[in-house]
Amino acid sequence: MEKIVEQGLLYDFYGELLTEHQRQIYEGIVYENLSLSEIAEEQGISRQGVHDLVKRCDRALLDYEKKLKLIARFMKIKEQIQEIDDLSRKYEQDEVSDKAEYCRKLRQLSAEILETL
Repeated sequence: MEKIVEQGLLYDFYGELLTEHQRQIYEGIVYENLSLSEIAEEQGISRQGVHDLVKRCDRALLDYEKKLKLIARFMKIKEQIQEIDDLSRKYEQDEVSDKAEYCRKLRQLSAEILETL
């Protein structure tokens, strides 16, 4: 996964666990695409301080994901829902030859989603 996308996802799921100061700086990097120097000037700290804080935030957010696995669960459910959508489209287009197998697969996917939740 591209780093900025990964940072965005991690922040979306776990950003509220950071301090207000950490959130302001991290949002500047991830969402506003500000440079370290711009944020340092705005916050009244050194460029190195901003860099170190962003690295600490990255590690903290990754640690949250390692422990809680919310993003992994979210991505798995998203894939399963896409598979249900694909199966539904095939059914609508009358491309399903084995209705029993089709229903079995839908029940399996829905059971997996419920188990993940």
